[in-house]
Amino acid sequence: MQPISTDEAPASLGPYSQGIRDGDTIYTSGQGPIDPDTGEVIDGDIREQTAQTLENLDAVLAAGGGSLDDVVKTTVYVADMGDYDAINEAYAEYVSRPYPARSAVEVGEFPVEIGVEIEVVARV
Repeated sequence: MQPISTDEAPASLGPYSQGIRDGDTIYTSGQGPIDPDTGEVIDGDIREQTAQTLENLDAVLAAGGGSLDDVVKTTVYVADMGDYDAINEAYAEYVSRPYPARSAVEVGEFPVEIGVEIEVVARV
């Protein structure tokens, strides 16, 4: 296993890697709408938060030799299922057919004030 680390995505907030590459598979930790330059949550609606989250994931995947086009499984954590449609709209701009398998789960609370967190598994 090889840890993946990049300054193009937010630094980890705890004892975990941004991602792990194991052979031809990349597993990312959950990413949120954090600006990697400032370490702060971006100021934006849920679509903008989702877009930043996916940009962060793409950066982690790139550091491991992949991209969002390589994703086979996505897990989306949302603070409010009322935002589900807007998250889907932004998500659809970043993924391509055949779409990855996906789960979506409403969570009670995140460690920081965000509306979405996403993790992926990619095959490269």
